[in-house]
Amino acid sequence: MEPVKPVPEDRAAEPLTEYVQRVNRRIRAFDHRHPLLWDLHLTGFWVLAALIDGTGDGWRSVAHDPDVPVGLVVVLSLALSVPVVWRRSNPRGALLLTLPAALVSAWSGAALQAALLQLLLVHHIALRLPLRNLWWAVAVVTAPTCVSVARYGDSAGSWNQQLGSQLVAIGVAALIGITVRTRRGYTEALEDRARRLETERDQQVRLAAAAERARIAREMHDIIGHNLSVITGLADGGRYAAAKSPDRAAQALDAIGTTSRQALGELRRLLDVLRDDDRDGTGPEPELAPQPALTDLDRLLDGVRRAGLPVRTTVKGEPDLPEGRQLTLYRVIQEALTNTLKHAGPEATAHIELSYGAGGAATLTVTDTGRTAPLPVRTPSGGRGLPGMRERTSLYGGTLEAGPRPAPEQGWRVHLHLPEESPQ
Repeated sequence: MEPVKPVPEDRAAEPLTEYVQRVNRRIRAFDHRHPLLWDLHLTGFWVLAALIDGTGDGWRSVAHDPDVPVGLVVVLSLALSVPVVWRRSNPRGALLLTLPAALVSAWSGAALQAALLQLLLVHHIALRLPLRNLWWAVAVVTAPTCVSVARYGDSAGSWNQQLGSQLVAIGVAALIGITVRTRRGYTEALEDRARRLETERDQQVRLAAAAERARIAREMHDIIGHNLSVITGLADGGRYAAAKSPDRAAQALDAIGTTSRQALGELRRLLDVLRDDDRDGTGPEPELAPQPALTDLDRLLDGVRRAGLPVRTTVKGEPDLPEGRQLTLYRVIQEALTNTLKHAGPEATAHIELSYGAGGAATLTVTDTGRTAPLPVRTPSGGRGLPGMRERTSLYGGTLEAGPRPAPEQGWRVHLHLPEESPQ
């Protein structure tokens, strides 16, 4: 069996259909720019047709009284055709203007065919005005027929035939107007919906971009801020140890190199994820690594200890957390220890107490014994430290508290609690 060829989703329109649609769009655009010019052309056509019928003998073939003066016929023809110019701007007023001429035409026996232009005005009433206007419009259009039946009887057919045909014509004109009106309303609703969907899509793109920028800012802050703090601590320790213990200074330099390479590697992975190059499958994919988790906590603590900050850990329970929650705990610990390295002083120690609960719940407390710096020192304005930690915590409905430890204890305390995951 031959494979079935896929049908293209966006099939090109037929040439004739495309041409008609293009011409229709151009006519609509021209009409929108010059509505009066189009109305004058259309009205001029009907006025000319009415005058040809009135000045010639065509109207006598259907008239009840062929002896009606030609001058009156011409005036009636103009009175029935000229109001068409207001068919869009004021169809109700235009129909009322034609009523006297239609009544005179019916009473005099001329029975001019220009009276059929009232159906065009009924069409525009159904198209543009509330539908309740159709009731009196029907009365206006059928009044001349009633006058003709009352004056000339059944000379043009039985009265029910005349009224019936008139009502059918009115119904067809009104139905066409209602159909076009419904179609226009449906099209406008679709266009409005498309505009709103485009606006919503653009808003979603901007929100996603803002969220991604915030996430990148947090990750960059955590990576660069922590590793530079460790490097600074190692450099300060190596400078003091250089004169008395060259071996310790060499160890500090080795630790600085290791920490720098680790920071560069994390930054490369982050930037590789952000690259927006088009890949056709021929080039090598970037080497991606997962975000740090609680299994990487020992390596983080080793780097902090090498920088000169003793850290103790207490863990309760079994860790069974999703990757996102693990990343939140890891980054909060990293940020808290980075602040301790920056502000706690040379003799400070840190203690991490981590407790796991059921359903993804977790409680983390990071304390240090350094000097208690004022709040603005530990949380610099415009920084991404504590605000970034709170943003991470709020993603999972958690709470985060950071501040000095209560007297008489010295130091700083960061406390985080993540509740159980909500059932999906």
